[in-house]
Amino acid sequence: VIKCKAAVAWEAGKPLSLEEVEVAPPKAHEVRIKIVATAVCHTDAYTLSGADPEGCFPVILGHEGAGIVESIGEGVTKVKPGDTVIPLYIPQCGECKFCKNPKTNLCQKIRITQGKGLMPDGTSRFTCKGKQIYHFMGTSTFSEYTVVADISVAKIDAAAPLDKVCLLGCGISTGYGAAVNTAKVEPGSTCAVFGLGGVGLAVIMGCKIAGASRIIGIDLNKDKYAKAKEFGATECMSPQDFKKPIQEVLVEMTDGGVDYSFECIGNVGVMRAALEACHKGWGVSVIVGVAAAGQEISTRPFQLVTGRTWKGTAFGGWKSVDNVPKLVTDYMSKKIKVDEFVTHTLPFDKINEAFELMHTGK
Repeated sequence: VIKCKAAVAWEAGKPLSLEEVEVAPPKAHEVRIKIVATAVCHTDAYTLSGADPEGCFPVILGHEGAGIVESIGEGVTKVKPGDTVIPLYIPQCGECKFCKNPKTNLCQKIRITQGKGLMPDGTSRFTCKGKQIYHFMGTSTFSEYTVVADISVAKIDAAAPLDKVCLLGCGISTGYGAAVNTAKVEPGSTCAVFGLGGVGLAVIMGCKIAGASRIIGIDLNKDKYAKAKEFGATECMSPQDFKKPIQEVLVEMTDGGVDYSFECIGNVGVMRAALEACHKGWGVSVIVGVAAAGQEISTRPFQLVTGRTWKGTAFGGWKSVDNVPKLVTDYMSKKIKVDEFVTHTLPFDKINEAFELMHTGK
């Protein structure tokens, strides 16, 4: 058993608490990882807020991390101690019907236990003050050591800087993949990206790499426009600057609507606007943001009858074990940006400050 520091969420709506936790050794087909760097994501904040129906407490959150394999359980063959890895919240077992289908990346092998905050055998590897602590998204990267299933690990280039590539565990991969895999943005097309946080910027990067000629960034926070333009946005706008709905503005600006739109916020009203901003006949709108539990999307069916397509994406459609190492390689060869997504680097004990920076849009 390893004793180490972890940020524990004892209950919903309260700041994280830095505690000494015990991390049990990995069982069969499990891997124990020394986490070197982790990022914070809105999904962590969503669960911490208490709005997530799958949220269990007390829990160690975090799902964008990178580290070094410390030890492995029986039957683990893909990684060995000392390997550099990224934990994966969407695993890839290679055996279930989802993994065998090229149309999806949603491996279901450990979905049920992962959703309950447990390892595949139905137990936890974390204890603190004599209490069992739940796992989160199969990763729990807000701990100096974590244990994950062996199908939830991608072995990456040992030379990669872990304080940067941890972002490929969720945000950047999700946004970039939404553009290149889910939407399949074409050269010369016009795109609209709603929400210019980390995921939105990654969508813009994907649209630019795919050859889009016009990329419109949409956000209420104008402080985000300069960064969006650095990533490839050709123009930025705020819905508050117009009297009419933003979808009408976009349709007028683009001679009938955009070819591709992306919702990167998790707001069902914005999801509708993103769809309705698409061009009749061929427009495709991709939902990337995660809306709160129980919310529903709506539009007039005529929007779809007249040739618009509504799609969703999880982790950018990447089959995780196969593609995360390739994304790291693409970053190392400067094909995709990663460093530019990092705004602040804080010591682990300032994790609550990191959440505050995220909530204020900084």
